[in-house]
Amino acid sequence: MIFDRLKRFSIVLEGTERDGPAAFSPGQAVSGRVVLELAAAARLGALRLRAMGAARVHWTESRSAGSSTAYTQSYSDQVEFLSHRDTLLAPPDNGEVTVLQAGRHEFPFTFQLPETLATSFEGKHGSVRYWVKAKLHRPWSTVKKVKKEFTVIEPIDINTPALLAPQAGAKEKLARAWYCNRGQVSVTAKIDRKGYTPGEVIPIFAEIDNCTSRAVVPKAAIIQTQTFIARGTKKQKKSVVTSIVGDSIAAGKREVWHGRALKIPPVGPSILQCRIIQVEYSLKV
Repeated sequence: MIFDRLKRFSIVLEGTERDGPAAFSPGQAVSGRVVLELAAAARLGALRLRAMGAARVHWTESRSAGSSTAYTQSYSDQVEFLSHRDTLLAPPDNGEVTVLQAGRHEFPFTFQLPETLATSFEGKHGSVRYWVKAKLHRPWSTVKKVKKEFTVIEPIDINTPALLAPQAGAKEKLARAWYCNRGQVSVTAKIDRKGYTPGEVIPIFAEIDNCTSRAVVPKAAIIQTQTFIARGTKKQKKSVVTSIVGDSIAAGKREVWHGRALKIPPVGPSILQCRIIQVEYSLKV
């Protein structure tokens, strides 16, 4: 049996460690090799390769159909970004099998990524994944399979005019307790641009006027919003990526932030061009 003779069957992508992650950009060539190590000579049929990439979403929601009945509604969709097939070892024209001798055998491959791809992503109700799969066909035996996932990161140029534009906002809120008016809190905040990268610091400029009769605490947070779309329905998940807390502001006082620093942790880039998955970030003060 080839199971007894096959010591190793793996996919190695160039520029990465054997089991380490591989990252590529849209439009880049992906090169690698399928490695076979045989303890003894073995008869093989064919060795085929397929590269795939797709976004998938799925979630369920409970619906009520009356006072005592309920049913579950399922939502799912898929967008394919990449599909490449290649034959690395073809069976001979005479219908016979190929015999490989004992030792290490490498089968190189290369394929081109499309110019437009969504960034790899793992979310609560969906994902964007890319992988390479090899299938080894053998006479009178089951197909042996191996799979290697890789990461695609869509670069975003944060030096475009739209992302270099300053952002600002203002909000007023009336504080109430037991239907009594306790006064008003007003906040104005601004940042110097819209586009940032992980590791950068966002300087926050803000003014908080506490015209209430109690102390308030200013806070700032980066919010990630994941939006999943299927069958015309949206499902969202919001989470706090990072946050800071300012000093308590006494009643009737004002606090000014002169570029209060909020550092961006390692996070994936925004996904804005995918039809069924979107990832966006916002700053909340």
